[in-house]
Amino acid sequence: MVVNETMASLNIIPERSGDSPAGLAFAVSAYFLWGFLPLYMRLLEHVPAAEVVAHRVIWSIPIAGLVLILLGRTRDIKEALTTPKMLAMGCVTAALISVNWGIYVWAINSGNALDAALGYYINPLFSVFLGFALLKEQLTRLQWAAIALAFAAVVVLTVDAGRLPLAAIGLTVTWGFYAFFKKSLPIGPNQGFLLEVLILAIPALGYWAYIGGNGTSNFPTNTWLLLGCGVVTSVPLMLYANGAKRLRLTTIAILQYIAPTMIFLVAVFVFGEPFGTARGIAFPMIWAALVLYTFSMVRSREH
Repeated sequence: MVVNETMASLNIIPERSGDSPAGLAFAVSAYFLWGFLPLYMRLLEHVPAAEVVAHRVIWSIPIAGLVLILLGRTRDIKEALTTPKMLAMGCVTAALISVNWGIYVWAINSGNALDAALGYYINPLFSVFLGFALLKEQLTRLQWAAIALAFAAVVVLTVDAGRLPLAAIGLTVTWGFYAFFKKSLPIGPNQGFLLEVLILAIPALGYWAYIGGNGTSNFPTNTWLLLGCGVVTSVPLMLYANGAKRLRLTTIAILQYIAPTMIFLVAVFVFGEPFGTARGIAFPMIWAALVLYTFSMVRSREH
């Protein structure tokens, strides 16, 4: 079975066979922070998505760098930056995560937060499919049923809207392939994250200089909000990295639904996004698919 997409995305192998209270606290904290992230991003709805992503990259560097200095793990970064194969893989994962961030910010701030929730709900099912398509892994009947339900839900939404839910599909595909390629990056999660933002710093700083030069930068009037992008980006990732090492895969598989569920609730009850008949049909289909997927994963662990 494919490693849970969030586990794979951070290249983490659990160190314990059971769950620890500390691991649970770290992981739940991370998922709740991700769940509340749309509220922060909505404060930046007047800022172009590309500029928000640039600041997420730039201000994550000092935080991630400080963590590695305190942990004494900076040697891994030096090795990654001087190893062509590792650097190339870092460029691939950095490109995928930057596109994912851009789609996410656009979705939240353009009134499509429900599509963001849908995309992250589908993620684990897409990762299972990638395992079948690219790694030739065998899927159970329950897993095929889950994938079929998710596909049918996308068809329902497409027919209703007359177009594909591109934001949801974009988030699913970019994160799924990010998770897939991240497995080939042989460094720890904190080191991998710093490597990616260091790679992205070049275009991010270039873009910041460009908009600063033509007078369209929002940084002078939104300094603290844009500085905070580094905190809301890096802190949940590092909390999750520490939590996942102390939890079982099945526990993570269940906990990962916290964030998209919170995004869903924020979209409907805070942002007031319409939840019409099509979504009323499609989302329960997705939830049923996730129940099948989780049950299949739990059963496989028991055997």
